[in-house]
Amino acid sequence: MKLLLFIFILLTLSSCSSKAEVNVVKKENTFSFNDIWSVVSADVYAQLPQTKVSYFKLSNENGGIAHDAMRTLYNDADILEPFEKLAHPNGICFKGIWKIDVQNPYGGYFKQGSEALLIARASTAMSNTKSGSTRAFGFAGKLFATMDPQEISKQASANFFLIENLGGTDAKHYSDVILTNEPPASVTMEVVKNIAYGLKVSNAFSDADKNPSIRQLYPISYLGENANAKILTPKWMKIEAADSKRVDEKDFREELKVERSKPLVFNISVASKSVEEEQEWQMIGTIKLDASATSFSCDRRLHFKHPLWRDDLEYERSK
Repeated sequence: MKLLLFIFILLTLSSCSSKAEVNVVKKENTFSFNDIWSVVSADVYAQLPQTKVSYFKLSNENGGIAHDAMRTLYNDADILEPFEKLAHPNGICFKGIWKIDVQNPYGGYFKQGSEALLIARASTAMSNTKSGSTRAFGFAGKLFATMDPQEISKQASANFFLIENLGGTDAKHYSDVILTNEPPASVTMEVVKNIAYGLKVSNAFSDADKNPSIRQLYPISYLGENANAKILTPKWMKIEAADSKRVDEKDFREELKVERSKPLVFNISVASKSVEEEQEWQMIGTIKLDASATSFSCDRRLHFKHPLWRDDLEYERSK
């Protein structure tokens, strides 16, 4: 059940559009951070859409969800031609800074002193965007190995994916929840109502990925590192709002809108050990979001590549 629930939510965060052949797509990066943010923020909505998910779109003439599952795993482009996100159609995008300021044993951009430009998308699975209904909150982030917004990096962006609860939550605010790369699963009425949809997505993603119930974090731990280096990767990551103040807006996109003088800050915590299924978290840094955009390109062009499963990762040093 947890696997089904996870996959049911997963494509919310990423991109979705044929069971035509899908090959690994690795192109030389030609976009800077500013180029990508310019696309994402260019076509802002005059009025927030309330896009509904549809079971019938999963099997459209272009291959639907099967193609989408493959693309999220094998296409590392940051911007695509317009496509439809079949599970998480409604979102809000951000730009900001990823900063790690606490000593820890991990590599890449988990290292103390690491700073990176970041583009992110917060979303909710299925169709519900407003408080008073069950919403499954997600957060997808994209790190760039630079602090120069004009630089065209030779390295692909490092993407990560966090979810609050696979079955959704009744939380009044997005900023009330904790999002993690291995979320818990609750069987809610929203899942029950959309079980056929979930089964369709589950079949597509189970065929495409070895272990979709957790999103590994090695794209961050290997960013800027030699691909053959022996480094540590945290097994788990979570983020939670740093500020206890809440914005009382019905729609989560209005709640998370960033004002010029009020950035949105999330604390970053990581762990590799657990005791009785409780992770031993260490807070190591922050995500500071200084601008937001609710736009067509945020919902229909920004793409986050999911990491393929790796069996060779080291989470702790051998004793």
